[in-house]
Parts: sequence; structure tokens; C-alpha cells
Amino acid sequence: MSLARRSLMEAAAERFGWRRAYGETTRVDGLLAEQTAAAYAEAAGHARLATAKNSTDLHLQPGVLDVRGRILADVLYLEGALTGARNRGLAPELIARLEDAVDHGHELTVLLAAAAHCTTITSAESR
Repeated sequence: MSLARRSLMEAAAERFGWRRAYGETTRVDGLLAEQTAAAYAEAAGHARLATAKNSTDLHLQPGVLDVRGRILADVLYLEGALTGARNRGLAPELIARLEDAVDHGHELTVLLAAAAHCTTITSAESR
């Protein structure tokens, strides 16, 4: 397939939220490595911006709430995937890993909610 054609297909897939499924662990490992590299490449910029923007507890609150909301939505999506995996009798190891991810995701949303509470004016005044 030509590069131009592949790029057009990838653009369409991204636009419509289509995702690929890989039958080989090496392809999954490659995608995981790409995701990790991209996230770390952006991390320095995020830290710089957050340091400049977040001069008080209250300034940090919107970002913490946004992240918590996105994570909660993703965890609930995974919870649905877990239910489907259980109902379809998929691999026990897959189900166990999804259970772990869902549990940890819910724990993360609780921790972020607690962090958001710490950013309120009332919380800052009580210190």
C-alpha cells in the first residue's frame, strides 16, 4: 500500500475513532513503545507549563479535575469491556488484567478527587 494511501487511511481512522487490532505481541509492543515515547516527549512541556501556570492551589484545580474526569470515563469504558469479556468467557488472564486495571483506575479517581478537594480555598485557608 502506498504511503499516501496509508496516511489517508490513518487520518480517516483517527478522525472517526477507528482502532486497529493486532494479532501479534510485537505489534502491540511497538504501539506501546510509541505511546510511551510520545507521552514522555510531551512531559517536559507539560511540566514547564504547569510550573508557570500553577502558582497557587486553586490554579491547579481545573487540571486535576479534568484529568480525573477523563480517567473516570476511561475506567468506566474499561469496566464495560471487562463485563463483555466476562460474559463472552474470554481468557481468564485477560479478565484478571482488566479487573486490575479497573480497580486501580477507580483508586486513581478517588486519589485525584482528594487532591481536588485539597485545592479549594477552604482547604488552603485551614493550613
